[in-house]
Amino acid sequence: MLQRTDVFVIGGGPAGLAAAIAARKKGFQVTLADGAQPPIDKACGEGLMPDTLAALRELGVRVSASEGYAVRGIRFLGAGREVAASFPAGDGIGMRRSALHEKLVEAAQAWGVSLLWKTPVQGICAEGVVVGGEVMAAKWIIGADGIRSRVRRWIGLETRAGRECRYAFRRHYRVKPWSDFMEIHWGEKAQAYVTPVGEDEVCVVLISRQAGMRFVGLEAEFPQLARRLVGAPQASPERGAITLMRQLQHVYRERVALIGDASGSVDAITGEGLSLSFHQAIALAEALDAGELREYQNAHRRLALRPTFMGRVMLLLDGRAAVRERTMRALASDSNVFARLLAVHVGATSAAHFAATGALLGWRLVAA
Repeated sequence: MLQRTDVFVIGGGPAGLAAAIAARKKGFQVTLADGAQPPIDKACGEGLMPDTLAALRELGVRVSASEGYAVRGIRFLGAGREVAASFPAGDGIGMRRSALHEKLVEAAQAWGVSLLWKTPVQGICAEGVVVGGEVMAAKWIIGADGIRSRVRRWIGLETRAGRECRYAFRRHYRVKPWSDFMEIHWGEKAQAYVTPVGEDEVCVVLISRQAGMRFVGLEAEFPQLARRLVGAPQASPERGAITLMRQLQHVYRERVALIGDASGSVDAITGEGLSLSFHQAIALAEALDAGELREYQNAHRRLALRPTFMGRVMLLLDGRAAVRERTMRALASDSNVFARLLAVHVGATSAAHFAATGALLGWRLVAA
């Protein structure tokens, strides 16, 4: 039997590293293992919302605009219209996913997390986890191994994926950002999520229900965006991923808890995946400290409410031209509505404000 640890984290992406840091801050001895070698990359929009940065600060990880690009809000473009709003409290930051991963690895090392890279976990057992054919004893086990989580399957919490599965493809371009907003371009068959990530680089993610929707179709679907990118050198190869909306009835079993995409996910169009994972990590550490994972289950369900709602609202616009056109017309008619929606989206609002915003949007849609 290998050495003992208090908490063993399976998966070394941002969710796993955040969980390891949060648990270590509570005084637990923490070991993390992943079959990959850092930095670990993933096809994503690479925009860190203000609430994401706040969660990172709570974890002791500070990201500055000099490490990426400061973004002050979100702009929607579609149906011949555009509408924009600034974040209600401070800027966000566009940052390469690999650079963020490196910062999280550094923070985990500084806190004394034992990191086992290129070390796949073969399974879990009564005593702990199986690593390299041997057993490492662990009091708590955290599954942070992504959307296709083996840990979720091992503990019997696997569910059939929902019908809202979509496909995302990311590429970086060497071009000076034309805006300090994150942009979401709405097309007939896809959305394009554009985030500036450096003084001379932007990240573009195409998201569609069609697996064949790649960058070769960019000009036909998004001619305005394609013109921005004419002649811009590619700074990375095209990289793909699956994104879907999935909720689990339970996110723990006995002493094993799930976090991040392993515990359910929201569509990438929300840009809230990282924020959700970091807040889950903080809640999970609190539950571990209390010795009661039921507290994590309750917090996990509460944390997922807003991003799940916003994700479903945004997906209503996908592939529904009439709804999308009416919504863009309503938002363009009153920029305050979009500003209020953005405040809801990043969690900078109360329940009453949330309800009032919904009522205001409904009225605008009727009048549009």
